[in-house]
Amino acid sequence: RLTARNILIKHHAPIIMGRFPLDHFGECKSFKEKFMKCLCDNKFENALCRNEPKDYLECRMDRQLTEQEPLEKLRLEDLIDGKPKAKTKF
Repeated sequence: RLTARNILIKHHAPIIMGRFPLDHFGECKSFKEKFMKCLCDNKFENALCRNEPKDYLECRMDRQLTEQEPLEKLRLEDLIDGKPKAKTKF
């Protein structure tokens, strides 16, 4: 029997850069919700919520919903050790 799940599993193709398959099974939903809560709690000041998108993107990469990329390429290199580094304002 053909279902969306069977098609996704049997016909998995490499992710094309710039395309982001939907998370149909909600595998990374909790990470997205934590990011949205952080934004709401911090008046949408995204600089205060740097770890949450890192966790979300890592979840998507681990589940092959997004192409594997090094954190440096995603401009998240300051989070590699787990905590955002303070940036100097000029």
